[in-house]
Amino acid sequence: MTGLLICAALGIEARAVRRGLPAHLARVVVTGIGPRRAARAAAGLAWREAVAVVGFGGAAGRSLRPGDILVASEVRFRGRVHPCPSAPLLAGELADAGLPAQVGPLVTADHVVRGAERHRLAAEGAYGVDMETGPLARAAAGRPLAAVRVIVDTPEAPLLSLATLTRGVAARRTLAAVGPVLVRWAALLPEEVLS
Repeated sequence: MTGLLICAALGIEARAVRRGLPAHLARVVVTGIGPRRAARAAAGLAWREAVAVVGFGGAAGRSLRPGDILVASEVRFRGRVHPCPSAPLLAGELADAGLPAQVGPLVTADHVVRGAERHRLAAEGAYGVDMETGPLARAAAGRPLAAVRVIVDTPEAPLLSLATLTRGVAARRTLAAVGPVLVRWAALLPEEVLS
C-alpha cells in the first residue's frame, strides 16, 4: 500500500476521522463545503494514494436514518458516474468493526437538497446526497475511491432543525470510528491498483 488520502469538507469531520490514525498511513485534508471548493482543493492535491471522501451526508430516501453509514457504490455528479468497486470490501470492514453500513449510490449536488428533489433522487435509486464527493471523485479518476457518509438528515429529519446539533454530535462519534477502518481498507487493496 502506498498510503491513503482522506478528504473531508469540514474541519470537524477531518478532526474526527484523524483520531487514531497514524500520520504516516493517511493524509487528511479539508476541502471546504460545496463542489466549487472541493474542485479547487482537488486541483491542488497530488493523487498518488487511495482516496476516501468522508463526512456527514443526507439520506435521499427512507432506507437510511440519522447515524447510519452509507458507503457509495458509485458517485453521481453532473451527468457522470464514478464507480466505487471496492465499496463491498469497505462495508465488510466497517461491519467487522461494529459499524454496519449500507452500500448504494451517492449523488453530489451543488446545494442542500430538500423535499421533492430528495424524493426524486431516491426514485432514481440514490441512497444519499452530499456536496463535495463528485469533484473529488472526478479528480481521483484511476485511483481506488471510497466515499463514506454518516447520515445527519433525512426526508423526515431535515437539516435545518434544532435536532441537527444532537444528530451531528452522534455522527461525529461515528466518523471518528471510521478512520482506522479506512486505513485497513486501503491496506487490503491489491498493490497493482495503487501503482
